[in-house]
Amino acid sequence: MSGPDINGIPRKRLSLFAFLPLVLFVVLAGIFAFQLALGRDESVIPSALIGKPAPNLTLPALAGLTKNGVAVPGIDPTSFKDQLTLVNVFGSWCVPCRAEHPLLMQLAKDKRFRLAGLNYKDKDDNALKFLGELGNPFDLVGVDASGRAGIEWGVYGVPETFLVGRDGTILYKHVGPFSEASIRDDLMPVIEKALKP
Repeated sequence: MSGPDINGIPRKRLSLFAFLPLVLFVVLAGIFAFQLALGRDESVIPSALIGKPAPNLTLPALAGLTKNGVAVPGIDPTSFKDQLTLVNVFGSWCVPCRAEHPLLMQLAKDKRFRLAGLNYKDKDDNALKFLGELGNPFDLVGVDASGRAGIEWGVYGVPETFLVGRDGTILYKHVGPFSEASIRDDLMPVIEKALKP
């Protein structure tokens, strides 16, 4: 005998429900372990946007931001025309963005492409202070205070970086902060390929 029913549900069935969370946990842990065993780089997340046009958005400039004494413009649909552009999604509140920033300052010295910033869910004053303190590597900065543009770009988290080709097509996506190795081994080969005639 399996004992009396509880609220009309047989006791045997209730004991099966008790093990359901454990079974779900084991299945999810197995999937996670399998992904780790594959040795996949977590910064390489497939993007549905690779090979597609960059989002057709107009984002206002970060008011008060200058570079070499000139006001830095926002981002609009013509921003990527005829130029290779590295679009970095950042926020002053983002600790990994701060860690990555010296590498962006180095990348800004490479004149084969330009850097655009997408200031994500930030306050203008905080973003200005962040760039004033660490330096401004960006030739354009679009403000995405609401996060709607981030959704259009398919942003998972901050920082993320996209390479947009001269025809406005997204060629590459990097999730998380850059490292010297990821720039050398992942980003630069894509840039060099994109610059070939």
